Amino acid sequence: MLNLQKKREKSEDVMKKEMKMPHTLVIIFGIIILVSIATYFVPGGAYERVVNEAGKTVVVDGTFSYVESNPQGIFAVLQAPLEGIMSAAEIIAFLFVVGGAINVVSRTKAIDLGIVRLVNKLKGKEILIIPILTLIFSIGGAVFGMSEEAIPFITLLLPLMLALGYDSILTVAVTYFACILGFSTAMLNPFTVHIAQNIAGVEVGSGVGFRTVVWAITTAVGIAFLMYYANKIKKDPTKSLVYESDRKKKEKLEVNIHSHEDFTIKHKAILSLLAVAIGVIVWGVLVKGFYISEIAAVFLAMGLCSGIVGRLSLNDMAEAFIEGAKGMIGAAVIIGCAKGIVIIAENAQIIDTVLHGLVGLIGNLPSLIAAYLMYIVQMIVNFFVISGSAQAAVTMPLLAPLGDLVGVQRQLSVLIFQLGDGFSNAIFPTSGILIASLGLAGVPYSKWVKWILPIQAIIFLLSLGFITVAMMINWM
Repeated sequence: MLNLQKKREKSEDVMKKEMKMPHTLVIIFGIIILVSIATYFVPGGAYERVVNEAGKTVVVDGTFSYVESNPQGIFAVLQAPLEGIMSAAEIIAFLFVVGGAINVVSRTKAIDLGIVRLVNKLKGKEILIIPILTLIFSIGGAVFGMSEEAIPFITLLLPLMLALGYDSILTVAVTYFACILGFSTAMLNPFTVHIAQNIAGVEVGSGVGFRTVVWAITTAVGIAFLMYYANKIKKDPTKSLVYESDRKKKEKLEVNIHSHEDFTIKHKAILSLLAVAIGVIVWGVLVKGFYISEIAAVFLAMGLCSGIVGRLSLNDMAEAFIEGAKGMIGAAVIIGCAKGIVIIAENAQIIDTVLHGLVGLIGNLPSLIAAYLMYIVQMIVNFFVISGSAQAAVTMPLLAPLGDLVGVQRQLSVLIFQLGDGFSNAIFPTSGILIASLGLAGVPYSKWVKWILPIQAIIFLLSLGFITVAMMINWM
């Protein structure tokens, strides 16, 4: 009885803490205002840009010049969310289509009934799901730059993770964050590593051995951290930062998975369709270069076929699709507002000024300290330029020759770019994929930041270690 009372007190404490945390939208709008204020103090500036031999538009080192300032006032701040939503229209439309399609599948109850059977099979071995999923998604990030592709899996895996006794945060961690672990230390990713090597004048595809070691160590550390966290909340669910909101999700899930409906051939066929859709997406990304629109089309086809197999009427499918799309509205608005942060900085033309100032700090430092600072610079740039390939075009033409001057090998400059570009995607609110992932899982951004800070600190120190070793062995 005493233990039960303590549990209740803990639950009440968690609820009080939740009430004090600002909403994700409040945090993002606050950042928009701060960046807007900064535009009155940071002068405008720009580098010249040219198209290189690979057809990429890159900045030209040594061409920075100040331009007329364009401070962004209150009217620009109010316009930023709308402009952000229009700018992020593709990812927002993707969320609506995927959310709607998956809800059609959910309406057939195939996912719920499949989860019941999987939970029963994993009883006593639930922890194995953590390393298996993390490794799969990390490999995806390392080999073909998987990140956006992880979004649908969050919706699919969330009920399973809750049924196994874990939480919404861990669902995002074993999917999106696992992709980031691989993406940041990729040995093969053509969208970041190969582009950066080409711009830096390094043989494309070189350095795979050392990068593979970096990926393996980082992924192993990530898995260990996630398994520790999983065990902790499995023993005491109240230690989860999203305990209260997850409790409500679990109550709804309990109703679904205890419906006593038979797991029929119809349900097995629907889950088979889902597996085929995932296989088509992986094949399409690797072989045909599928991106957001193609992946959305596959999910839409899967949803329609599942509805037919599940014997839903056309009206039922339409209603389920709309209901699923409605569930994405919150995430869509937050993504648009997050994009507004970047739009304010771009319209004020301060991004190149910030980059020029940061690069200027590095020139007269000792080699190792310069390498560390290059890593930090890359992280700061990533706040404004989230796209990995676009970021390579902005920073590599500057940091690679700068590295030559301070004794940092170009191969290492590429690795520094990877590390700085990648890991911070899991914490910066300007990452639309992060915000979308959190929105789908129902995890407030403020709670995610609180959860991820310890592993981010560990990864930051690991990265410094990798940079130090690469300098010591003169990795080329």
